[in-house]
Amino acid sequence: MQRRHALLTFAGGLAVLAGCAESKPQFKAVDITGADYAKDFALPDTDGKVRSLKDFAGKAVVVFFGYTQCPDVCPTTLGEIAAAKKLLGADGAKVQGVLITVDPERDTPQILKAYVGNFGTDFVALRGSPEQTAQVAKDFKVYYKKAEGKTPGSYLMDHSAASYIYDPQGRLRLYSRYGSGPQALADDLKLLLA
Repeated sequence: MQRRHALLTFAGGLAVLAGCAESKPQFKAVDITGADYAKDFALPDTDGKVRSLKDFAGKAVVVFFGYTQCPDVCPTTLGEIAAAKKLLGADGAKVQGVLITVDPERDTPQILKAYVGNFGTDFVALRGSPEQTAQVAKDFKVYYKKAEGKTPGSYLMDHSAASYIYDPQGRLRLYSRYGSGPQALADDLKLLLA
């Protein structure tokens, strides 16, 4: 009887301690807080100004690698970011969508600006040189490769299809898989903005 009482007391103490511990947010995306990659970028925007995470301090930032002639993944992802911002209401203004092109050969600043403008006037597109693009992709562990088409210049770009999400302090927090949907993204962004 004494042993049972001691076990119950011990179990009760553990329950109290567990209740005191700070609970981790339950994200829908993969929590990669503390990852040692994808720490930052330094690439020109469509106006030629070099941008980095510090330019978006105080906002949750969603970074996606893609290109303007992408037939499906890129417009779907950018559309989900735009829809998530709407779902957040006034807090949507505290979310920054960033597209980093993996096709600087065709994605001129003018084309990029018009493209991201379709998803929101506050979206930012970044375009580095081929060397800068390769370095940033390596830093983010992003895969991309040209897939030749039937005619010269009619290629596609195979590329990773996930987004990286940073909290308002500029810390990498989440890896959001392609096709998670705007509601899941909005729920995660709401937790990061709280």
